[in-house]
Amino acid sequence: MLRLLVAALALNLLGAAALAAPKTLDPAKVPAGAYELDPKHASLVVRVMHMGFSRYTMRLRTLSGGFSYDPADWQAGKVTIVIDPKSIDTEDAAFNKTIAGWFEPDKYPTIQFVGTGLKATGEQQGELTGDLTFHGVTRPVTLSVVFNGAGPGLLGGVRLGFSGSGHIQRSDFHVTAMHEFVGDQVDLEFEVEFFRK
Repeated sequence: MLRLLVAALALNLLGAAALAAPKTLDPAKVPAGAYELDPKHASLVVRVMHMGFSRYTMRLRTLSGGFSYDPADWQAGKVTIVIDPKSIDTEDAAFNKTIAGWFEPDKYPTIQFVGTGLKATGEQQGELTGDLTFHGVTRPVTLSVVFNGAGPGLLGGVRLGFSGSGHIQRSDFHVTAMHEFVGDQVDLEFEVEFFRK
């Protein structure tokens, strides 16, 4: 009996996974509409060089945003992502407050990226350009993006997934604390999912 229950559960899970898998990798076949970032499936990892020994890794945990999409003109899609600088996570609560303090979050309560253009560089790859506002400074940034596909979500609707990376110089945004020990280049890596209800 137990084996039958386990087998039934496995089949249900496999069936759900099959239903939720991306159905297309072609941006032109993604349904039009307004898409919202799923904060439970959004990850922004940042890395900085620590004294030349290692790339110290942190994560910003609170992200929101979305974009409007038209498959007839998918390269013109505009995306906005808002990040809470207080959500920095180094897995050390005291150090989290120190790092967040460098961002002056009471004075600058959000980090915001507003996409201004997308250029295809491959079948599923592209370069997303936009303006990053961080620590009261706005500068252009280019991110490398991979479209992971679109398909139905487990609870219905349409879901899209992207992976990407980029780099900024923290001194460009006047964040220079501990420059004797911490590198200037900040490496960004993100995994995000958007959904349309």
